[in-house]
Amino acid sequence: MLFNSFEFLVFFPIVVALYFAIPHRFRWILLLVASYYFYMCWNYKFIVLIVISTVVDYVSGILLHRSENRRVRKLLLLASLTTNLGLLFFFKYFDFFGDTINALFDKFNIFYNVPAYDFLLPVGISFYTFQTLSYTIDIYKRKQTPEYHFGRFALFVSFFPQLVAGPIERSVNLLPQFRQKFEFDYERIKYGILLMGWGFFKKIVIADRLAEYVNVVYNNPVDFAGLPNIIATFFFSFQIYCDFSGYSDIAIGAAIIMGFRLMTNFRRPYFAQNIREFWQRWHISLSTWFRDYVYISLGGNRVVKWRWYYNLFITFVVSGLWHGANWTFICWGAIHGFYLVFAIWTFKFRESMNNRLRINKYPGLFKLSQILVTFSLVYISWIFFRANSVGEALIILKNHFIFDGEQTVNLFRNRADLLISFISIAVLITIDFLEEGFNLTARLNKLPKVYKWALLAFFTAIIFVFAVWNETDFLYFQF
Repeated sequence: MLFNSFEFLVFFPIVVALYFAIPHRFRWILLLVASYYFYMCWNYKFIVLIVISTVVDYVSGILLHRSENRRVRKLLLLASLTTNLGLLFFFKYFDFFGDTINALFDKFNIFYNVPAYDFLLPVGISFYTFQTLSYTIDIYKRKQTPEYHFGRFALFVSFFPQLVAGPIERSVNLLPQFRQKFEFDYERIKYGILLMGWGFFKKIVIADRLAEYVNVVYNNPVDFAGLPNIIATFFFSFQIYCDFSGYSDIAIGAAIIMGFRLMTNFRRPYFAQNIREFWQRWHISLSTWFRDYVYISLGGNRVVKWRWYYNLFITFVVSGLWHGANWTFICWGAIHGFYLVFAIWTFKFRESMNNRLRINKYPGLFKLSQILVTFSLVYISWIFFRANSVGEALIILKNHFIFDGEQTVNLFRNRADLLISFISIAVLITIDFLEEGFNLTARLNKLPKVYKWALLAFFTAIIFVFAVWNETDFLYFQF
């Protein structure tokens, strides 16, 4: 079931109405049934995978907590890791690694083919796998106690607002909330609706409209050069931001309506002044997961310098692989890993140059230049993220520097859609700027009710007039 579908617009109000109508002790049952139904609307067969992960990690968590034997505890953790990552590998990566091995064999004239199964990728498997893995790892590290109520733990794994595309929640945050009783609260529900509305605006007004142009260029890379390529990549930079942060806003807003607080997943990432800050603002639930469970486990920065660089780089390469079974995603992760390592390596030199040039004497200009440089670096990486193959990514990158006057003229013949696209991006940047610098949300909350409802009505009208009504999947469903 998609958030941007008629089915969800019927499903969600019914769930909320029942949630506040029934006694608190039965609410977990309602939410668990609703979550399983929500997932099974996509493909009922794959609910089995969620159940397997749930049972394995529920049992592993309890046994890990009870055991004092170091060897037994390692085996229990290994059982959880093997089951969850094994399912993830089989459905998401088996064919990718098989194709890679086959290509390698062909280079050496070895006549053997790893079979390809071409399985349908279970939606959300990367998200709920990481969410439930963090639970068992935290118990193994004695940072978390187990949840003995199987129903509530099953709900933690499958909570429908964030089940298929995050935020990737931690058990220490979400599990205790399932025991709390939340009353109907007008102000909280109003805020949740506004946040969902903002998410829908980003998804169906901005992202889906930009996607129409992006798909044409990126699916036909040899047919476009120069300005069309630049605009397509610029559009994709905002398409993926609006698509994914839009989903997060809808998920967080839906949870807020019922009383639950999910973690913030995006904080205006295109206002970041360096790549490190970008990753403190972009897909926060995933970047902190990799920081806590991969980067720190490798040794973090508590090692010699070359190993520190290695830990950073490998973490981002693995992060790229998490996003998809394609070398384009690995390249994208490697690019960001290189950016961070290079930034650390050149830090003293850049600080010295800034002091010599006295750029800091103009803080506003200096900040703007940093934002633009950071966006440009992220822009380059998005080429590899969106391209269908590494070869096509290189073609698109090369064609950025080729000017085709005829294509440019043809591009601007469809002025209405282009104009709406650029205006929608300008609106997004303006609102993010006001939120970044002037705390727009807090100021809007101080407005009289009549102005708030008028603003909601205005944005609702904008959504209905300018939305692209085609019920497209959210981009991160493929991950």
